[in-house]
Amino acid sequence: MGEHHHGHGHSHRGQDAGHGHSHGHGGHGHHHMPTDFGRAFAIGTLLNIAFVVIEGGAGFWFDSVALLADAGHNLSDVLGLLIAWGGMELAKRPATRRFTYGLGASTILAALANALVLLLAVGAILLETIQRLGSPRPIDGWPVVWVALAGIVVNLATAMLFAGGRHGDVNIRGAYLHMAYDAAVSAGVVVAGLVILWTGATWIDPLVSLIVVAIILIGTWGLLSESLLLALQAVPRGIDAHAVEALLAAQPGVIRVHDLHIWPMSTTETALTAHLVVPGGHPGDAFLATVRDRLEHDFAIGHATIQIETGDDCAMAHAH
Repeated sequence: MGEHHHGHGHSHRGQDAGHGHSHGHGGHGHHHMPTDFGRAFAIGTLLNIAFVVIEGGAGFWFDSVALLADAGHNLSDVLGLLIAWGGMELAKRPATRRFTYGLGASTILAALANALVLLLAVGAILLETIQRLGSPRPIDGWPVVWVALAGIVVNLATAMLFAGGRHGDVNIRGAYLHMAYDAAVSAGVVVAGLVILWTGATWIDPLVSLIVVAIILIGTWGLLSESLLLALQAVPRGIDAHAVEALLAAQPGVIRVHDLHIWPMSTTETALTAHLVVPGGHPGDAFLATVRDRLEHDFAIGHATIQIETGDDCAMAHAH
């Protein structure tokens, strides 16, 4: 995940004494996502592939279109897990001369892709619901209810594997939402199935589907908007840019902060660049190390590059 020079602060005085650069890589802000979810992805993927095979087999055995359709839908869960897993594994690769920050941004792309896959799933459910509203058909009895109950168990169990990381990492949240929402779809099938078996009211089925679609859309919108903001390099959620600027401006000798940029390198790592105007001269490596450690501790910004300027003339030249 990017360069791994832990605890180093490099400062270069250059030919012009007015400039100093510090690039810190202290811990990379990993403390809010300490868990490696590789094992969770492996277990979740195997569980869901097994469930798709069993559900598809049951669909052929009972000649149930509903079961075959749901097996197809569960394949999208496997796809969602593989996308998030792939993003996480790519992000572990070390930096190269071409990808100087590594491939951490793969997790952002994976979260965005998962949001889009969820929206496609919603579209498929809506299409089927509209068709059923036009011509309601009887549900395929108890086999559908039992398999849907099994689906709730499998999907909830898989969702729980990712529950711990869903707040700190939007990519893990994408995987979690896939499974949680599919448990909701299965629950909808069970509720509709039982009501239809007891009352014969086939219109309950599309109504429950519409409720499930509404639930998925509300949650997916949050995932889509956050992953899109990260892809556009917005300041990550949970970091107050004004507070970061105030921290830098409050350092001894600093009279001005400009060209402050904060952006996500991945769904868990954040980078920063800033120019500090220090008229009294370059404050030294200890100053740079302190600033870097404060950014790491207070804001989980693990990749900070600070440029020191001794005169405001340079600042004016850079001012937007």
